[in-house]
Amino acid sequence: MSVDFDPASVNLDNADPAQIICYLNKGGNDYNGQLGARVSSIFVILLVSSAATFFPVLAARVKWLRVNIYVYLFARYFGAGVIVATAFIQTPKQSKTNEKNSLLDPAYSEIGPQTCVGMTGNWALYAWCPAIVLTSIMLIFLLDFGAERWVESKYGFSHSESIEDIITDKPGHDPCPTHSRSLTHNQLHSGDQDSNMHDAIAAAQDARDVPFDKKDDSGSRCGSSDLEEQKMSAAEKEERSFRQQIAAFLILEFGVIFHSVIIGLNLGTTGAEFATLYPVLVFHQSFEGLGIGARMSAIPFPKRLSWLPWFLCAGYGLTTPVAIAIGLGLRHTYDAGSTTANIVSGVLDATSAGILIYTGLVELLARDFLFNPELTRDSRRLVFMVVCVYFGVAIMALLGKWA
Repeated sequence: MSVDFDPASVNLDNADPAQIICYLNKGGNDYNGQLGARVSSIFVILLVSSAATFFPVLAARVKWLRVNIYVYLFARYFGAGVIVATAFIQTPKQSKTNEKNSLLDPAYSEIGPQTCVGMTGNWALYAWCPAIVLTSIMLIFLLDFGAERWVESKYGFSHSESIEDIITDKPGHDPCPTHSRSLTHNQLHSGDQDSNMHDAIAAAQDARDVPFDKKDDSGSRCGSSDLEEQKMSAAEKEERSFRQQIAAFLILEFGVIFHSVIIGLNLGTTGAEFATLYPVLVFHQSFEGLGIGARMSAIPFPKRLSWLPWFLCAGYGLTTPVAIAIGLGLRHTYDAGSTTANIVSGVLDATSAGILIYTGLVELLARDFLFNPELTRDSRRLVFMVVCVYFGVAIMALLGKWA
């Protein structure tokens, strides 16, 4: 902003719009105390979001925590709706520090064409916000596609069996136990799961190093209808399924984590909005954690990486509390409305929006519902899954009103 700009004497006929916008959006520290409540938010969000994230993973591994299939499906698809909505929902309340639970809207309000950043320097030469979102989407697509192709070329790919053949025990069908424990990529994305789903996932975790060409009691080879499957051990099949899913999941979690860093910093330094943001973010982080945990519970982590799901759950649970603590450490100096803060926050928000748009629409919706050959044929269960997605979107849209 020019030093000769006088906000008390502005001629709208010849004034530079950029100077006016930069003055109206100039930075400042809004911290207004309430240190005790802010410190409590660190522990409350840590406890609640971690519990929501860990629970689905524990339920898939600890027998006495097993839940009804509809509880599992609710967590999975409600969380999917929340994640999809997080990228899009715009909040009507515009604050100086742009604290919002959505990603696309604050990215535009930080580096968009009608902002101080977007009207000055090289930022004014191009629509950088949608460009960053588009770049993020295309890079994630390339990474996801490359990971799929690499796994297919190394392990092969087969969709010859239905989910019923995989997770249920039928008399006279597939006498080889390791065969029934291996789940394909689409099958683990599927909602065609009965009450034995968690048992099947747990069994897949335990199927290690058992030769797939083991003979049954009649002397015939297990899986003789598929030569490729005969040659693949249970551990190799598990490894293939794991690698097909882990890249997409990591992309999803990192996109959510980027977003969580920004909202954590803002919660630690915001002013009058803190009283509203605090409870809203508790629910928001818990809902997102529930969706992440449910997705992670369906991934067959190999034995050598048995620690990874716990690490990923802890990583999500810790991100926002750590960011809040950092914000509290900078509470008197951090300026969420400064040019530098807007650029960093805007780029991260736009990048995260692209990640969640791609992951939400492709991995969580299209792959599960539109392009899933193992999609459930149970109309009641299918309707329940779709309703859960819409409920998650609706709840997130409602939370956006106050965040």
